[in-house]
Amino acid sequence: MKIVVDQKIPFVEEAFGEFGEIAKYDSRAIDNAALKDADALLVRSETKVNEKLLAGSKLKFVGTATIGTDHVDIDYLKSHGIAFASAPGCNSNAVVQYVFSALFTLAERNGFTLKGKTIGVVGVGNIGRKITRVGRKLGMNVLQNDPPLARATGDACFVQLDNLMEADFITIHVPYTKTGPDATHHLFDAVRLSRMKHGSTIINTSRGSVVDNQALKSALSNGAPGVAVLDVWENEPGIDIDLLAKCAIGTQHIAGYSIDGKVNATRMIYEAFCGHFGLKQSWDAGAVIAPPKVPLLKVGPRYSSSEEVVSELVRSCYDITKDDASLRKIAQLAPDERGGYFKGLRGNYVFRYEFSNMTVALQSDDKFLNEALEAFKFKVTDTKAS
Repeated sequence: MKIVVDQKIPFVEEAFGEFGEIAKYDSRAIDNAALKDADALLVRSETKVNEKLLAGSKLKFVGTATIGTDHVDIDYLKSHGIAFASAPGCNSNAVVQYVFSALFTLAERNGFTLKGKTIGVVGVGNIGRKITRVGRKLGMNVLQNDPPLARATGDACFVQLDNLMEADFITIHVPYTKTGPDATHHLFDAVRLSRMKHGSTIINTSRGSVVDNQALKSALSNGAPGVAVLDVWENEPGIDIDLLAKCAIGTQHIAGYSIDGKVNATRMIYEAFCGHFGLKQSWDAGAVIAPPKVPLLKVGPRYSSSEEVVSELVRSCYDITKDDASLRKIAQLAPDERGGYFKGLRGNYVFRYEFSNMTVALQSDDKFLNEALEAFKFKVTDTKAS
């Protein structure tokens, strides 16, 4: 077979090489001509998979190494008998860790604790469920909003979006859709933003256009919400640098960029590919992640605050302020250079390790601390008796 792949997808040669020719392209160079005689296509979110790209091809399989699928015309694939696979949940742990690195950073900057605060989770899928679990282990009050899931389950734990507006923090984890009863395009528009609690924080790691960026820029000036953490932006890579200047934290669409998440994404489309073509799986995804240089973190028997310990461990493993500082340099560039800089930050990103690769040596029987660290997927070793 001939398999056309985005060159930024890791381990494609190791995983797919035995099945045929691997043709690697920059995402911008994947066009109709590149797909001539191709049997399969593996992409990321930068490639728009639609009739224009696929017309006249003999493709039998398309895989995207992403959670989101809004860049893929799934109806077109179905109508032409082309199998499709994505990677839902592949980087969910990384996004959870991003969100709480942001929250702990804000807490440290502004002198508050997360315990007792209310967080509203919009979208309770692979990521939202984990946000909910970690938030509760940290002693937060968690409100969950997910209309499709609420209808499907009838579970009373889900609340209307309007009931989240008094939350201290709102974090968004929904797919991007323009139509249907649960369309998410500008879900947070000027009216919705104005209803948020004065001084509250909005966090968006889903898709840029779920939040009306122009409306958010105005809302931040009025204090409702008062704080924004954005990893995704409208009109990427041509982001609004005036909005960035108003954000407490801004990053370059990398919330899910962990080594583990990238390997998981490749593994998921590899398994779907093998299943579709009836091929035997031989690639061991679990063997490709090298251990981090500093896998052991030590916590002594005395500390002033359990939450402070968790905060320090989370931020030592992923310091979101470094990504924020990198993105803010974009404002120093000429307007025609900014898009390329944004793409470069993403394309050359040094993927971080998820916390499951780290072991915490804990000299304490503090239940709160133990459960919080385990919720973050740290490996916890009890050393108080040694």
